[in-house]
Amino acid sequence: MIRIPRLVVAAPSSGSGKTTVATGLMAAFAGRGLAVSPHKVGPDYIDPGYHALATGRPGRNLDAYLCGPERIAPLLGHAAAGADVAVVEGVMGLYDGAAGQGELASTAHVAKLLRAPVVLVVDASSQSRSVAALVHGFASWDPEVRIAGVVLNKVGSDRHEELLREALDGSGVPVLGVLRRTKVVRAPSRHLGLVPVAERRAEAVESVAALAERVREGCDLDALLALARQAPPLPDEAWDASAEVGAEPVSRAPRVAVAGGEAFTFSYAEHAELLRAAGAEVVGFDPLRDEALPHGTAGLVIGGGFPEVYAPELAENRPLRRQIAAFGGPVAAECAGLLYLAQELDGKPMCGVLDAHGRMAERLTLGYREAVAVADSALAEAGTRVRGHEFHRTELLPGAGQVPAWGLVRPERRTDGFVQGNVHASYLHVHWAAAPRMAARFVARCAERWAAGSATGDEAGKDEAGKTA
Repeated sequence: MIRIPRLVVAAPSSGSGKTTVATGLMAAFAGRGLAVSPHKVGPDYIDPGYHALATGRPGRNLDAYLCGPERIAPLLGHAAAGADVAVVEGVMGLYDGAAGQGELASTAHVAKLLRAPVVLVVDASSQSRSVAALVHGFASWDPEVRIAGVVLNKVGSDRHEELLREALDGSGVPVLGVLRRTKVVRAPSRHLGLVPVAERRAEAVESVAALAERVREGCDLDALLALARQAPPLPDEAWDASAEVGAEPVSRAPRVAVAGGEAFTFSYAEHAELLRAAGAEVVGFDPLRDEALPHGTAGLVIGGGFPEVYAPELAENRPLRRQIAAFGGPVAAECAGLLYLAQELDGKPMCGVLDAHGRMAERLTLGYREAVAVADSALAEAGTRVRGHEFHRTELLPGAGQVPAWGLVRPERRTDGFVQGNVHASYLHVHWAAAPRMAARFVARCAERWAAGSATGDEAGKDEAGKTA
């Protein structure tokens, strides 16, 4: 059984203020001395960074499309171990799910899977009595979704608040908070949303502190905590990385280096946990600053992020680019990692592993995908079916190699990425919790390299890394 007080922060639409309320509520609860487990519905990588800053625990995603509905409660149970309360920030509008697939992966769907009460954040800036009709509609649309409270955001004055409260008096949904629109917390955005915490940590700390203060001033924290404690136990077992991997541990732990720093901020916490469960030693490295891979690296994981923002700095780190080009070991690269392995990005030289060129694009590519592995690779066996997500405003020419990484089968049919030697690289983000055998396969390949004595860090490798590209 999973027993954790919990609530979901949702909204009628994007832009209503749910990130403000959810992040502020996490920080306000943490400020009271509570251990808060932070979560985000959907594949978003950026909001969880702010959640982690607010709580001191890793921000986790709950995505019923990528991971399957059956894993949502177990993943929450795993993440919330030892916590006093879990706060789940929704995605888009409450009932907006995967395109063309009904409620799947919507905030409402996740709330039902978690049997969690929902707090609806309403942008009240251009309405008064109509707010009651809006709340009534959302509360009655699906009887299985319990909208247990409302937070009114962007309220203009005492009189405006009075009119809103009067309208909601007979709705049966209590007002649990009112936030005025006069207080603005700076949170800069760019082409993929908010700027990640890693790129503005000092300012982000101030922003989260300001959000906490807003929520403390405007919301009834005692009522919100009492609401979270009404959530019933869930008849599920917590997700366990070791049980999911289901592989015999390797005889000697290979060292897997995972890219981080400002340019590579997109990752799911469960990936490192699965790699460790499969027997790897996981270490980090920063392609912006580290001129060599960690000593003894047997495999590389280079996830998503913003290489397009840092292309000049990445290009300047010639020793590391040279070492990665000569690495030869297993590499799993997604999106930003794909671009980093290309010949160049917006005219700046990258690692040159793949015969492809990256550049900024005019439009955003965004959405869920279904895919199948085209060929055997260090990451997946041919025929492996996965669900993934694309999220980028760049393009790669060509978009796929002679041996593609994936054949996309839905919503459109095309190929994506590269399988080249030990390299598996593509734009597709995959949540390994839904495909844990990929982590086990990758670590096994790394262990083979380790056993063969081919890991980086010997004197020859150091000499090679010191050359300029």
